[in-house]
Amino acid sequence: MTAEASFKDHFSELSDLYAQYRPRYPDDMFAWFAEISDPRGRAWDCATGNGQVAISLADHFDDVVATDASEQQIAAAIAHPGVSYSVAPAEASGLEDASCNLVTVGQALHWFDKQAFAEEARRVAAPNAVLAVWFYELCSVSADCDAIIDGLYSGILCGFWPEERSYIEDGYSSIDLPGAELNAPEFEMSADWQVDDMLGYLRSWSACKRYQTTHSEEPVAKIEMLLKEAWGNDTRRVEWPLTIRVTRL
Repeated sequence: MTAEASFKDHFSELSDLYAQYRPRYPDDMFAWFAEISDPRGRAWDCATGNGQVAISLADHFDDVVATDASEQQIAAAIAHPGVSYSVAPAEASGLEDASCNLVTVGQALHWFDKQAFAEEARRVAAPNAVLAVWFYELCSVSADCDAIIDGLYSGILCGFWPEERSYIEDGYSSIDLPGAELNAPEFEMSADWQVDDMLGYLRSWSACKRYQTTHSEEPVAKIEMLLKEAWGNDTRRVEWPLTIRVTRL
């Protein structure tokens, strides 16, 4: 399978929502990536999306290159003097051989041609480079809010999630990564949100776009009033289980 053929674009039409409402990863995670990377020269953030990972890496690395196969995502990415953005598939970055000390993939490995990406990661990896991939699962707020959100996720949107979602549901356990696996610490991923933040986040789900295309109606609207009643006017803590896999290439 070619890199071009493997790219399934689930997010370009949602790039504005994605940039505005996707949660931030914990800063101490990026500090740990830097700690285990020697030297801290170049980091490649693959499938960068809105660039939030790339700009966090720029605090720790001399040079950050961020790529995404979606032109719309790159156009909406956060500008930063320490980050160079370009449009490229995960499997064919265009980077030089042995040029990267760290390769990162946040919430995206399940979309890739995994064997082709593994070969590309090995090609661009400098000696002793690190590969870090991670994903987050369904969030948790409170019992009543969680039940409503799960009703959207596994009820209304049942059958509209891409098949690649199964890799997240099995914890990436079926994906073989290149290199020797390292033990990663546990990191907490959370945000303090109003209900409108949560509604925006839910609308950024790829399954919502697929549902709307099929039914010509917006699925989050079906649970919006219920969620607003359960949530109230308070700011609530939202937490996402975060799973990280790290290897030494």
